[in-house]
Amino acid sequence: MRDVYIAGAFTTRFQRSPEVTHQHLAKEALEGALRDAGLDGGAIDGTWFGSCALHAFGQANIRGQATLFPLVHAGQLNPTAPIVNVEAGCATGAVALHGAFAAIASGAADVALAIGVEKLFMPQTPQKMIELFEQGIDQLQPAGWRALYEKLAADAGTTFEPNPARITILDIAALEARLAGTPKQRLAEVAAQNHQNGAKNPNALMQKPLTAEQVLSDKVVLEPFTRSMCSPIADGAAAVLLTSKKTAVQLAAMGLANGARWSPTEPPVAVHAAKRAQLNPREIELAELHDATAYAQVATQAALSLGHARVNESGGLIARGHPLAATGLAQIAELTSRLKSGSARAALAHNAGGMIGLDEATCAISVLRAV
Repeated sequence: MRDVYIAGAFTTRFQRSPEVTHQHLAKEALEGALRDAGLDGGAIDGTWFGSCALHAFGQANIRGQATLFPLVHAGQLNPTAPIVNVEAGCATGAVALHGAFAAIASGAADVALAIGVEKLFMPQTPQKMIELFEQGIDQLQPAGWRALYEKLAADAGTTFEPNPARITILDIAALEARLAGTPKQRLAEVAAQNHQNGAKNPNALMQKPLTAEQVLSDKVVLEPFTRSMCSPIADGAAAVLLTSKKTAVQLAAMGLANGARWSPTEPPVAVHAAKRAQLNPREIELAELHDATAYAQVATQAALSLGHARVNESGGLIARGHPLAATGLAQIAELTSRLKSGSARAALAHNAGGMIGLDEATCAISVLRAV
């Protein structure tokens, strides 16, 4: 197995821009990563393309081939290099990265591209936005998870009553926060810190610093969450170029795991992904965690024993925004920049998506080290 290094990484600003096309976002992300790497697109041996919502725009299949065709046609990508389409809910970006990582490590490629492109903001058809997220939970056998959540809610002295006006995964997260007994003040403090970090990040959607008191006084979405404790949807793209040649940042390890937890007493999927990545939490100085809600950050930080790491200096999903397939790769771009600057020696990215039982359906842990 060969060592894998990050040749270049780039994220667009995450915004709500319905007028911008998928092709434009892909071009911006690719060109940014190529500039960062000092490479020509013709050197790319294979591309792992991630997107979750292209079917809402009429492109259910060959998503990467269709989105990247203008770049291939313009000679910015090798026309015969394979494009592998990836979809893993909110974890799509990291799963695409894992495909590129495996290709470099195995020797199947010398330069590999992982790119995530997503447009979620559909102001003319808001119900479509909700439907996209509902596809992140099992729709083939819904009776099983409904019974599980209803029982757990009853045990906790509450009810599980999803509302068609919001995504069901939010109801699940709220139930888990209640089962864990996480104080609302703690959730507010985490969200406030991320909003303060996001205010310093020019790529973030939400750039207004908030105090914990402002977070608590925001509109209640579903107890215990206010709006400021939840990640907002966005449009955006991010790209990471991997190589076998030594650079300033090594992608030292990646671990993937599937969620299979049906009891709150079982270890979460992040623990299993961390084991596959052979994570040593004591070496991690900086982490980007998948804070779809403030509770998700609290739970993951505890599960991975990251008590001493600086977390979500980018603002996380709560402030940076969450364009599904681009999120996991944006985490890598943010961490790569900080490792290059010397602000840390080792960093971790946690990207997770979908729901199976009480866990994310897929979870990825990436460990990065400054060389």
